Amino acid sequence: METAPTDLTKELRAKGYRLTPQRQFVLQAVANLDHATPDAICEEVRRTARGVNLSTVYRTLELLEELGLVTHTHLGHGAQIYHTADQPAHVHLVCRGCGRILEAADSAAEPLVQRLLEDYGFQTDVRHLAVFGMCAECRSREQE
Repeated sequence: METAPTDLTKELRAKGYRLTPQRQFVLQAVANLDHATPDAICEEVRRTARGVNLSTVYRTLELLEELGLVTHTHLGHGAQIYHTADQPAHVHLVCRGCGRILEAADSAAEPLVQRLLEDYGFQTDVRHLAVFGMCAECRSREQE
């Protein structure tokens, strides 16, 4: 993640918050893990700060999302998945075989986005778009 600690400190202070070690650890864990659940983020944070609990991680994620530093998406019925907000918009491709999450450029969904707008007047936010299917590796294993 490219957000410098001083920038983060300024942004938090401007909104009346401090850059606590826990907030810094959670933000770094989100950046390190890329697409991760709050449980996985908590586990990553606990490698450095054992005393951080899951409720602290949830509260911190809510704050960081409010500040525009992280974003989340729902990939099925499980917990939301977080990643840093500085990533370009993308479509999440979720493999039902291995569970891997791939990213496709938002332009890959442009024909669908355009069709939904034309046919239904519906403006799509692809940052929250998840497409479920099978990745190339899982498909090739099934064909063997």
